[in-house]
Amino acid sequence: MENTDEEVVDVVDVDNNVLYQVNKTEAHQKGLLHRTIIAEIIDGQGRMTLVNQAADRQDAGQWVSPVGGHAKAGETEEETLKREAFEEVGLKGFEYKRIGQVVYNRNVLGRQENHYFILFEIYSDAPITLNEESDEHRAFSVEELKREIELNPKNFGGAFYVILENFYPHLLSKPA
Repeated sequence: MENTDEEVVDVVDVDNNVLYQVNKTEAHQKGLLHRTIIAEIIDGQGRMTLVNQAADRQDAGQWVSPVGGHAKAGETEEETLKREAFEEVGLKGFEYKRIGQVVYNRNVLGRQENHYFILFEIYSDAPITLNEESDEHRAFSVEELKREIELNPKNFGGAFYVILENFYPHLLSKPA
């Protein structure tokens, strides 16, 4: 491992078994599979809150899942979820459920992101406080989200489509 000041992540296999640790930069430079926690926020009306990414982020200017971040080496899924939810949208003390996992490998911003996505749903009506990674947030009803995806598919980030295809395919369905 090179830069000791940088976040260290667990490199995992496709079954989520830890193989060894590296810093995040090395994981991205070498395309090593490592954990990322993703969470959708669902409010009491069943609406899904998305955030619009800031200009300096992957998927800039596009709607994406509101919580997403690397698990630190040795950190549990739940610890990462709670840390990232607080850092990115100011939430704490919420109900949640683990939905599943999927591997997502892409080249973006000059790096190879080979992520073992672990998806959660957060159930909360608490106000959202964004950090610098996002410019705005919006709660979409199921119908609003389906319509927006159909009419403006480029308004949504690539990683969000992986989540939709694997866990919410009904949001991508078009009327026959």
